[in-house]
Amino acid sequence: MLEKMKIGNAMRLFLLIVAILLWLGIFLTGLKTAHWLLFIPAAFFTFAAVSGICPGMFFSKLITGDK
Repeated sequence: MLEKMKIGNAMRLFLLIVAILLWLGIFLTGLKTAHWLLFIPAAFFTFAAVSGICPGMFFSKLITGDK
């Protein structure tokens, strides 16, 4: 099932760049100042870029019922 959720290298690079920008923004704002909600997409994007499995795609397909 997880093989269907794999993303390509171009998408992994895109998610890595977005994750780096999010983490940089959180760091520059201050780790204690930034709202905790900002850490969720930053962690998801980092996980997706490193593993190749996109949690957002998994949840979207789960909700909509797409196969």
